[in-house]
Amino acid sequence: MSDGFLVASGVHKYYTGAGHRLHVLRDLEIAIGLGEMVAIMGASGVGKSTLLHVLGGLDRPDAGAIRVGDVDVTRADDASLVAFRNRHVGFVFQFHHLLPEFSALENVEMPLRIAREPVALARPRAEALLGRVGLAERLGHRPAMLSGGEQQRVAVARALVRQPALLLADEPTGDLDEATADALHSLLREMHREFNLTAVIATHNPRLAQQCDRVLRLEGGKLTPA
Repeated sequence: MSDGFLVASGVHKYYTGAGHRLHVLRDLEIAIGLGEMVAIMGASGVGKSTLLHVLGGLDRPDAGAIRVGDVDVTRADDASLVAFRNRHVGFVFQFHHLLPEFSALENVEMPLRIAREPVALARPRAEALLGRVGLAERLGHRPAMLSGGEQQRVAVARALVRQPALLLADEPTGDLDEATADALHSLLREMHREFNLTAVIATHNPRLAQQCDRVLRLEGGKLTPA
């Protein structure tokens, strides 16, 4: 499992509580090529979110190795892991996690401002991305003023604003109606091509999975071709 842009080998992840240990990921292996878009399917609670979290450095596996490009994610110290996530990984979640007190533009600018990008550079980039996802007329709207689909488009723009190499999306259409979900599916595919992303999308939606280059199923802690 050495070939690929994102490679995980022998990954295990446990959760312990109330005297029980839940073995979520079991000797998991995956290799994803540069520019590939892969769907991860599986039942609710099977560990799809856990898998994305360890691949993106939000959580550490209990055993195994993960490499993204030239970065050894599992051996990175905490500061290096934060820098890796902020610079190289874009996250989109089922619940967009937008900051309610800020406008769409300010939400998309936020990763750039955290990285201390000057406003003169951050604002035009955020505006351009919001225009690209169809929200040029919503720049000043706060999340509560936007529909669910619009909020998720803001989240996609925010995930891409630092031009990451890797996009991880966790049930990005799970809270949307079918028509809105289909539109977001198409947008994700367009963004994948336009930004030359490597993407991993956890979903239970076969319509979204069908738009990916490859579909894997997570079951029993391991990945198999769907």
